[in-house]
Amino acid sequence: MSTKTPWWIRIPLLFFLIFGLMEYFIDSGDKPAIIEYPITQFFMLMVLLILIAIELILNSIENIMFQTLSPEAQEKYMASKNKKLEWKWAKELYQKLTKSRAIEREGEIILDHNYDGIRELDNVLPPWWVYLFYVTIIFGAIYLVRFHIVGDYDQDLEYEQEVAAAQAAIEEYKRTAKDLVDVNTVEFLADASDLNAGKKIFTANCVVCHMADGGGGIGPNLTDEYWILGGGIKNVFNTISEGGRDGKGMIAWKQSLKPAEMAQVASYILTMGGTTPANPKAPEGEVWIDPDAPEPADTETMEAPPEQAVDSTDIAMN
Repeated sequence: MSTKTPWWIRIPLLFFLIFGLMEYFIDSGDKPAIIEYPITQFFMLMVLLILIAIELILNSIENIMFQTLSPEAQEKYMASKNKKLEWKWAKELYQKLTKSRAIEREGEIILDHNYDGIRELDNVLPPWWVYLFYVTIIFGAIYLVRFHIVGDYDQDLEYEQEVAAAQAAIEEYKRTAKDLVDVNTVEFLADASDLNAGKKIFTANCVVCHMADGGGGIGPNLTDEYWILGGGIKNVFNTISEGGRDGKGMIAWKQSLKPAEMAQVASYILTMGGTTPANPKAPEGEVWIDPDAPEPADTETMEAPPEQAVDSTDIAMN
């Protein structure tokens, strides 16, 4: 019943192995399963108690079996149990990497130098150090040819490339991470899921002032082409985020809504444009024209083609 691994290593090892498997197979979102589902704490406590009980049972069985052995067998068993584990392969590897001499054999490498009774050993350089030195020579040669002779690139160029790559990665992350959207990067969300989410936010927070159909009440009409602080997705997003006019406008919602939620409700508000509410409020503000909209096609009337001349003789003949 002897084992090479002591119990104080076996129990923690098995415990954390089971804990890792539990966390891997239980889907708990961003939180650990042991925090998201308190029942798992009871499960891990039971696992720990069972592991301890198994060790106690095995130890009891070992003691009982030991008592049944003869004195010679008991002595042999205790000798094998107390035998220290030797890492022969590690010792051999260490010997190959260092080529050190045992203390008993140091007399073979003692030099003739004698400094006040201090003798010097003629040890060889450790092979690992020699091999590493060779590697640095090869690396230095390659570095010399690449950067000082061929002139592949320098540190300034490498820095600029890494900064450009990092900036591109940041922009890509900002483009796909909705919660990082701001007034400069917000875009109209045309997906049905985003518009439905925006409608729910509008119904929960905005209908008190703007009515469910956007016709306006305390707040302005959202269905006409007049805007107090500008139309378009960027202006509407900024108004929702920062609030309306000082003293009498809408509150700032940036403390209550996430950037993605403000983008959703702003997109839903823009879909109300051109609809007909039940009791529309009178227009407020000015007609907003998108400065980025394409120029209208040239509608100037083209010159009419000149009339065809009529021969007078043909008229007389008729």
